[in-house]
Amino acid sequence: MKLVFVVNDVALEQSTYTTTLLSMKAATMGHEVWTTGVGGFVYDTCGEVCAHAQRSPGSGYENAEEYMHMLRSDDRRARISVDDADIVLLRYDPADEAGLRPWAQTAGVVFGQLAARNTMVLNDPRSLANALSKTYFQIFPEEVRPRTLISRDTEEIKAFVRHEGGKAVLKPLQGSGGRNVFLVDEHERANINQMIDAVRRDGYVVAQEYLPAAVEGDVRLIVMNGRPLERDGKVALIRRRNSSGDMRSNTRAGATVEAVELTDDMIRLVETVRPQLVKDGMFLAGLDIVGDKLMEVNVFSTGSLYSAMDLQGVDFSETIVEALEKKVGYRQYYRGNIDNTEFATL
Repeated sequence: MKLVFVVNDVALEQSTYTTTLLSMKAATMGHEVWTTGVGGFVYDTCGEVCAHAQRSPGSGYENAEEYMHMLRSDDRRARISVDDADIVLLRYDPADEAGLRPWAQTAGVVFGQLAARNTMVLNDPRSLANALSKTYFQIFPEEVRPRTLISRDTEEIKAFVRHEGGKAVLKPLQGSGGRNVFLVDEHERANINQMIDAVRRDGYVVAQEYLPAAVEGDVRLIVMNGRPLERDGKVALIRRRNSSGDMRSNTRAGATVEAVELTDDMIRLVETVRPQLVKDGMFLAGLDIVGDKLMEVNVFSTGSLYSAMDLQGVDFSETIVEALEKKVGYRQYYRGNIDNTEFATL
């Protein structure tokens, strides 16, 4: 099996990233694995999608840090045909490109759509194009979402906050990692104009119902093929909690992680969003859950696999690679008869 992982920048990948764990596991299982940045694509004059990529070492390293060091070496770099791959995995985060490289936000999706003519691309790039902002979240059933307003109008946003009893969350429509996320409450109400202005600099503002359960942090649940990722009776999920008083539960914002059990509410949420995830060809997704509500559905570079494996004590990365192997087997029998979106979640 030949796999091509697409990341923001190979030089910036870390040993604990989910993509690193997946590429390393696939290589140790005997597969041909390449990694390219979103700036490495080439659309050849013959109509072929190519890329300047790094070949993963199958052996010769002792840990993930050494694996990454070997992966980045110049002698592993080559120009490859992406069209010849069995699977291309779009594993970059568009929000990380909003500042210095705005062109890179859509590059992976655009070239992924071209590659999907000849190979399998996960998650499905046509659906990912619709998920470049948080408006994608609004297509899921309203029963599982917090009340939400999306606007750039200051008075509209302030009216929403008043309707919510003076307490609401403000965040950018496009973004991740907890950047420019604010909680408006009785202590910060006087600063609401500045908060709105800070978020609005990046575009539209998402004003969202505050969920009291957020004081306990949130739960990241990894979903594969529309179902909780599971191995040996354990599920890939973690609780993220920020003990510093910061409402953000992102690890980038200083949150810590801890083990958590799968609840009936979480199962209900997964069952509610599963039809849409399957329809959209979202092979891997990360559900961010607070109480009995979804806060976000992450369909690009779904993270937290390292923490889930560490806390649960099982190798979820092997389960994911095994699922990829099955998809390649299906494609050998049904090439041309099943759409990429359908293959994505088989």
